Amino acid sequence: MKIKIDNNVIEYNVQYGHRTKITIHMDAAGLVTAKVPNDASEQSIIRAVQQQGKWILEKSRQIALVQEAHHTREYEEEGKFLYLGKECSLNELIETHELQEEELQKNLKKFYFANAKKIVGERIKVFQSELGVKPPKSVEIVESNTKWGSCSADKKITFNYRLAMAPIEVIDYVIIHELCHLMHMNHDRSFWRRVGSIMPDYKEKEEYLARNGRSMTL
Repeated sequence: MKIKIDNNVIEYNVQYGHRTKITIHMDAAGLVTAKVPNDASEQSIIRAVQQQGKWILEKSRQIALVQEAHHTREYEEEGKFLYLGKECSLNELIETHELQEEELQKNLKKFYFANAKKIVGERIKVFQSELGVKPPKSVEIVESNTKWGSCSADKKITFNYRLAMAPIEVIDYVIIHELCHLMHMNHDRSFWRRVGSIMPDYKEKEEYLARNGRSMTL
């Protein structure tokens, strides 16, 4: 789920359980979770997150600063980049001989786009069949700093090219997530039940993206 506070979009997960009040948590990677009673209404959850909005934004800013301080990229043969969840040397992914940094970065992005398109194209057919949904109107690989995937009201699905940096099971989760939006356009309980019917441990995949998302970049 997501809400907007001071022109900032805050995304958060909801965990229902046997508890008496709503509490808001943020882990070291910036993943926000609202832990709520089983009978909590959507509006009460939104209000609780809004009340903690300033704290969430400040904590997110601090986490981003720490991660940015550790974020460096070396565009040389032995520079390390993620591909399907594993660290690879740049020269394992693309040709590097006598190429300048600008061209290496351009070629590496092309590599990720091409492989994201190939992997998504193969895997989406598998989960369409398992979920019993009709094919989306279109599937596109895009560049985004905020979303791993999206599904529009007219059944067009997009996936972030950076997903090629994630383990295949995490890619599968994002595919399942967006395909489920073909049936449920919001993130209500029916939506999450449908996701969980195919991938019971989907929360682990969400947590992976929350922990590692900022390092999955060029």
